[in-house]
Amino acid sequence: METRRLRLLVELARLGSMREVAEEMGLTTSTVSQQLAILARDVGTALVEPEGRRVRLTPAGRRLAGHGVTILAAVEAARLDLDPGAEPAGSLRVAGFATAIRRSLLPVQELLSVRHRAVRLLIHEHEPSEAFALLDTDDVDLALTYDYNLAPAAFPSRYETRRLWEVPWGLGVPAGMPMAEAWDQDWIVNSRNTADEDVVRTLSALNGHEPRIVHRCDSLDLVDDLIVAGLGVGLLPADVPPRDGVDLVPLASPRVDLRAYAVVRRGRGTWPPLTLVLGLL
Repeated sequence: METRRLRLLVELARLGSMREVAEEMGLTTSTVSQQLAILARDVGTALVEPEGRRVRLTPAGRRLAGHGVTILAAVEAARLDLDPGAEPAGSLRVAGFATAIRRSLLPVQELLSVRHRAVRLLIHEHEPSEAFALLDTDDVDLALTYDYNLAPAAFPSRYETRRLWEVPWGLGVPAGMPMAEAWDQDWIVNSRNTADEDVVRTLSALNGHEPRIVHRCDSLDLVDDLIVAGLGVGLLPADVPPRDGVDLVPLASPRVDLRAYAVVRRGRGTWPPLTLVLGLL
């Protein structure tokens, strides 16, 4: 089985159209179609079928694409031909959200600078959906992502995921505001991720309210500023003391917990620099 053709099938399963696969791989659509037809002959069964003006994977095609993720990862590991016991060396590209970079990755960098100077971290700040996209295009080796217990993430089988830590979150309100009034205030949510908006809607519904989501921003410091200015309320981590002018109200029924994860593409975790950093995390 030609692995380059298998890669096209895996990309078709991920992207959903031959045109997008062709653009991703730098090929023509007809070349993609021809190569998939050859792959189908190689394995002895139809892998794609027409669906209007597009195509979709057959059940056999979906099964082979699932195997293909693991097969291609193994081929890549073989190509690298690195001894797992060798001293780790190389540049590790990491995409992560700001809190995980500060809380988890910077302490790891301190250790690397003393014990493993041949490993270099290249750090990119991204929200989970952005980090997953970079993993899929092989632009990063490791993603540090998060979800909430009230808005759990669904991790595709092409990823290997490890839970790192979790932190309770509370409701940030202007100082002195009673909790009963908070539900009727304007809400502040993340501008680059919908997870906390999902949590806000769930919490509000459980308390008999429809949230009025008005403000969207990516910085927790800016969320604090908006709360102090009396412009609304929003979720904040409970392990960080609130700034002056903000009261942090605990949430207990139900709790809100942010959960942090380390995510890699399946089969990549045996690369020594990645193995090392995952262990330190």
